[in-house]
Amino acid sequence: MNKKKPSTINVLFIADIVGKPGLDVTALLLPSLLKKHNVEFCIANGENAAAGKSITSKEFSAFRQLGIDAVTSGNHIWDLRQGRELLVEEANLLRPLNYPPESPGRGSGTFLSNHQITVGVLNLQGRTFMYPIDCPFREGKKEAENLRHKTPIIIVDFHAEATAEKQALAWHLDGKVSAVIGTHTHVQTADERILPKGTAYITDAGMTGPMDSVIGLDSKIALKRFIQGIPHRYQMAKDNLRLNAVLLTIDVETGQSTDIQRLNLP
Repeated sequence: MNKKKPSTINVLFIADIVGKPGLDVTALLLPSLLKKHNVEFCIANGENAAAGKSITSKEFSAFRQLGIDAVTSGNHIWDLRQGRELLVEEANLLRPLNYPPESPGRGSGTFLSNHQITVGVLNLQGRTFMYPIDCPFREGKKEAENLRHKTPIIIVDFHAEATAEKQALAWHLDGKVSAVIGTHTHVQTADERILPKGTAYITDAGMTGPMDSVIGLDSKIALKRFIQGIPHRYQMAKDNLRLNAVLLTIDVETGQSTDIQRLNLP
């Protein structure tokens, strides 16, 4: 007997999972989170999964086994060759759409939730203080319109540096997508809200990994970089593991968000 489709859907977005510490705390907390909040669909940003740079098949497989339905990314997805190869091989792994079309992989996709509800996921990257790639505003709006032919439920991961650029994109897409969730800075912001036309927004979902760090980097190494002004080998921090995430409640018929909650666990 088919399950009756609910009127709303709960979507969990896990903030940038950084290295093995991030994967460990995700594995520890995610199963109970999915059950507690009756999560229908789960997204995670995985561009830092492989020791802080890109992702390999090991981390991607672990994500999928934990119940993560779609993995988004950002500028660090290109740091490892295997990350580039996975973009071609795995339909559930996305890179920012507004890289040139010659880039490997895809920037959006549609996926089925537990109740066979179609969910669109769109990955974009900002340009302020970042690479001068194609315009996320034009490309994002165009792709959102394409996705709405398939589903009204569309989640945007906007991987960007500047708060103003993230806010501007959210207003640009208000009513056209269900949520615009900022990633990249690894610091969770306290500005979650729902815009007038039903788009949920937060400037940055934060980071899943070691909080006693400098955005995931061992603080001693980070201090050497800033004080000496010369490169030092990246080394992951390990302590005070936390999972940052955003929980969305979305109307299945309209695609409008009715609630957004920040999570900072344990």
